[in-house]
Amino acid sequence: MFRPDPAHLAAQDLARAHSLPAAFYVEPGMAALDRQAVFAPSWQLAAHVSQLARPGDYLATDIAGLPIVLLRAEEGELRAFHNICRHRAGPLARGQGCGLKRLRCLYHGWTYGLDGVLRSAPEMSGCDGFVSDAVRLPTLAVQVWQGLVFVSEDASRAPPFEQWVAGIDARLAGRDLASYRFHRREVYDIACNWKLYVDNYLEGYHVPHIHPGLNKLLDYRSYTTTLAEWYSLQFSPLESSDALYGSGDALYYYLFPNTMLNSLPDRLQTNRVLPLGVDRCRVEFDFYYPADDSAEAEARRARDRAFSDEVQAEDVQICEDVQRGLASGSYAPGRLNPLRESGVHHFHELLRRSYRAA
Repeated sequence: MFRPDPAHLAAQDLARAHSLPAAFYVEPGMAALDRQAVFAPSWQLAAHVSQLARPGDYLATDIAGLPIVLLRAEEGELRAFHNICRHRAGPLARGQGCGLKRLRCLYHGWTYGLDGVLRSAPEMSGCDGFVSDAVRLPTLAVQVWQGLVFVSEDASRAPPFEQWVAGIDARLAGRDLASYRFHRREVYDIACNWKLYVDNYLEGYHVPHIHPGLNKLLDYRSYTTTLAEWYSLQFSPLESSDALYGSGDALYYYLFPNTMLNSLPDRLQTNRVLPLGVDRCRVEFDFYYPADDSAEAEARRARDRAFSDEVQAEDVQICEDVQRGLASGSYAPGRLNPLRESGVHHFHELLRRSYRAA
């Protein structure tokens, strides 16, 4: 596993802070370090409750290389397991569905109850000392908040969930996100390190230069970033036509390490940034809206999709350009802008803390 230079892990004061060294974005061993130090002891956005509404509903997904399956058990409890059979690592579920009565390995047919306990293993009766109900799937902690389902692989090392989201509910007052309905997912595979994509999200410094359309909707002079222990909020007054979002507040929440909640009037967009390697990541955009099947609402959602695609295409281009710059061997850490890049500094400090702890 890659071991960063201890000098690069020392805490930095914002007024004198530098960005992270290029090695944190291009060194192949960083993927394993991030998996162990950052992702395992964290809370990860995995689903929306509407996707797991009834007993037997399930969803298979992947978090930083760990396959998991979420399900609604018969008694209504939400559960999450490693989606890895304890026999020879076959998958237990794929995709999303309903009516699940058991988890059956797609490789050799080992079958688990919805409590994760092995119920049957074909032709294993001659295996000396084998006790099927002693075999159990590893579990993940599950929390539901604002209609979103979060899981943690190692909750003993993760921040207490209530502390992780403390204060957000009050700021979102009046926006009943839990009642929104899931509408669609857009997926982008990007040729950059996952941390670089988060860096880009965390500052509005680039908005006037990269996002001309977005810059027209936001008041850059009033664009502010506020910091909490485990998250940051970027805020700007929003002025758009009623045909798009109308006027109100644009709230961009980042929750360490890789979750974004983008709340605009009558719209929630969530982002998951998932590493696919040291120089590749996948960003999943999920769109949620209040229940409204009218033609007018559908047209507004279509315009939101087109505008979001425009902004994301601009971000993809610059992130891939920056990744090439980091990999060039030319880059040395530059000074951060204390006014516009406090969110980036906050993220880097949380990373440094995680690496020091590991």
